Amino acid sequence: MGLQQIVLKMSDGDCPVAVVTPEGTGPWPAVVLFMDAGGIRPGIIAMATRLAGAGYMALVPDLFYRFGPYAPLVPAEVFKGDFRATIGPMMATTNNHKAAADTGPLLDWLGLHPDTRDQRIGVVGYCMGGGMALTAAARFPDNVAAVASFHGGKLADDSEYSPHLLARDIRAEVYVASADSDDSYPLDMAERLQKRFRTPMCATNARFMPAPCMAGRCRISRFTAMKRRNAPGPNCWRCSRVRLAAATRAIRRRRAAPSSPSASR
Repeated sequence: MGLQQIVLKMSDGDCPVAVVTPEGTGPWPAVVLFMDAGGIRPGIIAMATRLAGAGYMALVPDLFYRFGPYAPLVPAEVFKGDFRATIGPMMATTNNHKAAADTGPLLDWLGLHPDTRDQRIGVVGYCMGGGMALTAAARFPDNVAAVASFHGGKLADDSEYSPHLLARDIRAEVYVASADSDDSYPLDMAERLQKRFRTPMCATNARFMPAPCMAGRCRISRFTAMKRRNAPGPNCWRCSRVRLAAATRAIRRRRAAPSSPSASR
């Protein structure tokens, strides 16, 4: 895999960005990976490398650029002490809306890069980055084809930054995976998010699957939503297929039903 470090000018300063590319020559489809609160470190670059291994050019912006330079954090060491005292000041420099705004320069850079295959990209967020990815998909609906949140928290709370408030603006395919043992994304919050996507213009699927976790056993909630793109609801091919199937069944039922006496006269 290829790894390149670049710096992009954002509205609030210079943002370091890691660019990980697949083996061989492009062009490739692109993915933006929004990091977790642990910042840029080998584990996050490994996630980007996995995306590159699947054939995507992966961009990983350092969303803590407003905080300033910092040494790579080791999560195991950070969580031994008061982790909020360590990462709290860094997290305070960004939020879902700021990260979505930072996506603009990334899209501009990709649009000029010769190895980018398509103007439409994917966005992926891990933990803190989950809500950022969903917000970016809503902010740039014509540029984001797919969005995924892994272990994202506070996806449907009462904050003004909550991504669920922007669900109707998303035109991408949505995938959300989380554990119900996560206090920042309990099951009632997952249901609240899913309700935002349950419209005639969106096909949804939610599953709960047993999986091992550090605390014994937990459930992994996987929620997918296929949103419309540019067409209004009646022209959405998935919705049209559902309506057509329902209409066909109704016609068959009417044909199979016996005629009433009044109808025979």
